[in-house]
Amino acid sequence: MSAMEQLTEKPCVPCRGDEPAFTPAQIKEYKPQVPDWELVEENDVPRLRRAFKFKNFSEALTFTQKVGELAEEQGHHPAIITEWGKVTVTWWTHKIKGLHQNDFIMAAKTDKLYANLG
Repeated sequence: MSAMEQLTEKPCVPCRGDEPAFTPAQIKEYKPQVPDWELVEENDVPRLRRAFKFKNFSEALTFTQKVGELAEEQGHHPAIITEWGKVTVTWWTHKIKGLHQNDFIMAAKTDKLYANLG
């Protein structure tokens, strides 16, 4: 089982806000498991971001809905921008203003959703 497959099997653990954000070393350890995700920083908060391509707005909207359903099921919610032919998903943990294992789990689960659309 690949590292990404292992992440997709893990559930998100509710974050109470007292967990520490991932250190740069932890981010470096987990990042290879979601290689298509870009590490970005906004307002001094590290985040995982990926743009997914689609043939049209309808497909992009369907994917957005599926990501939303996954987020509700796991209790962890991203920023999602839906455009014609493109959906950009950004994961980070709001309560700790940084990245947590949950963000990498959800990035892997989002990749799996995308792969299963085709």
